Amino acid sequence: MLLECPECRTRYLVPDSAIGTTGRTVRCANCRHSWYQDPPEPEDEPEDEPEDEPEAAPAIPAAAVEDVPPAAPMPAAAPPPPPPPEPFVAPPAGTPGYDAFAHRPPFRPTRNNTRVRTIASLAAGLLMLIAVGIILWTTAPGLAQQIGLSIGPEELPLRIVDNPIERRKMANGSELFAVSGQITNPSPTRQRVPDIRADLRDAQDKIVFSWTITPQQRTLAPNAAIDFNSAQVDVPASSKRLDLSFVGEAG
Repeated sequence: MLLECPECRTRYLVPDSAIGTTGRTVRCANCRHSWYQDPPEPEDEPEDEPEDEPEAAPAIPAAAVEDVPPAAPMPAAAPPPPPPPEPFVAPPAGTPGYDAFAHRPPFRPTRNNTRVRTIASLAAGLLMLIAVGIILWTTAPGLAQQIGLSIGPEELPLRIVDNPIERRKMANGSELFAVSGQITNPSPTRQRVPDIRADLRDAQDKIVFSWTITPQQRTLAPNAAIDFNSAQVDVPASSKRLDLSFVGEAG
């Protein structure tokens, strides 16, 4: 029988036995298109007619019609979804052991975020206060005065013993103003040593020049002493008196 592909119109000459009496699915070897081919119709008994010359059969490609592979098996059916949870029904009031404020499934107890934030803020503030205290009492003694705190004389028993002031002309024509002295600790305990403030005053007791002297060490043992010295260039000529005090000391 003659088969023709409905897609690319390629024709094939195949024996009737290849299709069978019930038909079958075939595939075009040219375009790979598949279709169902019906079986050939039964031939009627030929009538006595004059024999004619058979017409030449059209050119048929040599390719054969391929069998179609069996269809893939259907996937297994998905399992049914689990049934929804049964709603919680509160027992009537007055039931023994019933707590109306207790957590019920599927709910979970919620975290009190406000309480957590409050505790974190308190901890951060405490750490900040500790850090400020360390800075004020160990690494930056002069910072207390800058932020408005003062150290009373009763909290600072250190004493300053200054030497005579030295003023001399330098080779370049400028004047050198040198200050030296000693810091003593007459108390029986170790003391913190703050910076020293040097104030130059004129005849009207007005400060005309100031600077800060940094001590050689920040702590002083009981009944011990350390030396200090400092020098400035071109201080005002109107300065008549020098006052030395600890930074943060009132007066």
